[in-house]
Amino acid sequence: MEKERVLTAADDYLTADIQTITEATSPRSAGGPHDFYSEGDYWWPDPENPKGPYIRKDGLTNPDNFVEHRNRMRRLSLIVPTLVAAWTITHNDKYAAKAIEHTNAWFVNEATRMTPDMLYSQAIYGRVTGRGIGIIDAIHLVEVVQALMVLEENGLLKDDALEKTKAWFAQFNTWITTHPYGIEERDNGNNHSTCWAMQVAQYATFTGSDSLLLATKGFYDQTLLPQMAADGSFPKELARTKPYGYSLFNLDAMYTLLHILGRRYPEVWQHPAGESLNIRNAVDFMVPYIADKATWPYAPDVMYFEDWPMRQAALLFAYMAYGDGKYLETWKALPADSEEDEVIRNFFVRQPLLWVKE
Repeated sequence: MEKERVLTAADDYLTADIQTITEATSPRSAGGPHDFYSEGDYWWPDPENPKGPYIRKDGLTNPDNFVEHRNRMRRLSLIVPTLVAAWTITHNDKYAAKAIEHTNAWFVNEATRMTPDMLYSQAIYGRVTGRGIGIIDAIHLVEVVQALMVLEENGLLKDDALEKTKAWFAQFNTWITTHPYGIEERDNGNNHSTCWAMQVAQYATFTGSDSLLLATKGFYDQTLLPQMAADGSFPKELARTKPYGYSLFNLDAMYTLLHILGRRYPEVWQHPAGESLNIRNAVDFMVPYIADKATWPYAPDVMYFEDWPMRQAALLFAYMAYGDGKYLETWKALPADSEEDEVIRNFFVRQPLLWVKE
């Protein structure tokens, strides 16, 4: 089943054209053609002042916002990992070569590459040209980097392309760990902080930054884990208008972070902060509601409640860490793919073959 799923998609992607952000621009962007630009999801025109600054409606996505750069980055995150997963099955270098064509366009070629920052993401019309929380738009690069590491380990990504791609991610990591936007995102306190750490750890692994990887482990120990309640829930996610979706999203980000950190620091899977906080509680809290959403004891999400759960990465990584078959069996029973944009936006580990063959 997994082989058929991967190869069917990969064969389609072999003929997919290469698209980067330089071919799509918005007149509302304060940046240039190489600068990633997006607009805050939950911001809408003010009916009392239609030409004035936008106003916020939490959980309700404005369909008229500029999303093309986001869509293109997500498209990259669909194409490249799928092609590399196909290579792991077939060892046919045509899949790897096509994946490298896409990543070269995004990170190497001067005419088409993206600037390695997120200065203009999550802008709000009439208010700000960009925000720290826009860094979360780049979570889809995490599995792209996982694919790149598979290519590097097998001698397929090398020489100038490898050097320049690593340089791009090193610059990007420096930006998200030192720029005020990055600091703001780090200190956000909910899933944004988790996703910030997940990105930093993955890019640090790829670029060989041991100091950043260790610092991210400290951030997890001291800041992220204490955001979890003793029962394993994430109170700041439960307080949102989409508590189910946000709980799944933060859980996946947390467990992906742990999987990344666990390569070097396997003790993160067992680390308790005090007597009651253990990260295994987080997956155990959600497993019953993933297996049977009808038992969810909180309010349903205001949008897209029917589209979750998916084949959540947290279940796979929990099984790999703890060996409990209930996680794997629950994971196997869930859908691997979705056509719903909201799911694609919030579901960022789609190719398990890239993560289990490490």
